[in-house]
Amino acid sequence: MHSLLVIEPAGTESPAEARSSGSPDSILSSCGYVVGTAASPEQAAPLIGDADAFILNLPVTDISSWRALLVRHKVAPVLWWCTPLTSTLSVSACGDDIMVDGILSPAMKSPEIHWMLHFSSRQCFERKQWLKEREQLLSRIEERKWIDMAKGILSQAKKISESEAYDLLRKQAMNERKRIVDVATSIVKVYQMLQDQTKENSI
Repeated sequence: MHSLLVIEPAGTESPAEARSSGSPDSILSSCGYVVGTAASPEQAAPLIGDADAFILNLPVTDISSWRALLVRHKVAPVLWWCTPLTSTLSVSACGDDIMVDGILSPAMKSPEIHWMLHFSSRQCFERKQWLKEREQLLSRIEERKWIDMAKGILSQAKKISESEAYDLLRKQAMNERKRIVDVATSIVKVYQMLQDQTKENSI
């Protein structure tokens, strides 16, 4: 991790606090990082691509909207820069479900900052992998639902067992060079359409 983008909207810190606690860009620069700063989405846009992590020096209440904007362009860890001011402004959001990969503060020493950035990066990409696996699992569950419905329809229509119905689906998919779920979906939709027409005709 080398380049960091600090989001620090104008007015986040008073001059007195900046002098006493140190601004995030100066502290992180002194730790050896290349730091870019932005106060608006327009300023952040050209800097996002080069950033290895995003540091949000703002109240917790603003994190979700900024995080959504940043990770839409690039998947990278998002950390909250916690100062007396940003924490005070965040009291109302204590019960909110705010997603960040780590927390940094002006009181941290260089090794602590390095390790927090390291662990936040691991957490970010582990979550990305978990979300990918979750999406794949949900997709398989959805596919299984269509296949099970198609098996039930074929089993009832042809008076065969569900295992035999599955064999029919598999053979048809091979013949048509399609996935089984695509064949199953077509069968279910045609069946549902016929059922709807039957209901309309009976009214």
